[in-house]
Amino acid sequence: MLRWFQALMPREDRFFALYNRHAITLVRGAEALCELLRGGPGVAEAARKIAHYEEEADALARELLLLVRRTFITPFDRGDMKDLINALDDTIDEMKKTAKSVQLFEVDTLEPEMAEMGEHILQAAKLTVDAVALLASMRANASKLNAITEEIIRLEDDTDTLNDRGIKQLYLRHRDGNAMIYIVGTEIFGRLERVMDRFESAAHRISGLVIEQM
Repeated sequence: MLRWFQALMPREDRFFALYNRHAITLVRGAEALCELLRGGPGVAEAARKIAHYEEEADALARELLLLVRRTFITPFDRGDMKDLINALDDTIDEMKKTAKSVQLFEVDTLEPEMAEMGEHILQAAKLTVDAVALLASMRANASKLNAITEEIIRLEDDTDTLNDRGIKQLYLRHRDGNAMIYIVGTEIFGRLERVMDRFESAAHRISGLVIEQM
């Protein structure tokens, strides 16, 4: 009876280890996204990497959600735990959609602003790893977590500006050429903006957790 009860008790390290592993896949996916946005012959391999990391992230998300359902007591609210892992997983889902758009339209030359947006996404992914690593001790690291999430939100604002500038430059570069280049370019810019939006959503989830735990 005691062993059965102990099995139901939380081992919080399992939850946080899964969050940490998942966050690391976001960085790897973002690194591959940056490779893809350089264009050239490496696009196909970079897209393959993104798809691989997206599958890895999905598997980790499913494992964590299953653990939430099976564990009697969780480190924090079950709904919040599910919302956070889903928000994190959405980021790499959008990376995969971006890669699919680039491949679908057979784009191998990308706009310089797209590469800049990719670098912002990579920074956001690395900051997300830093934030997730502090989840196990939220109260002790509340100020650090707030600073990290604020930085991710600032990056999202900067990425919006890059997106607007990139679309304008795309028009100026191609207004006398093939209109399809502009249409496809705006689609890819939109995808990249959504990747960064998902990181902002994850940051807001983390910020909300900090507030609830204080």
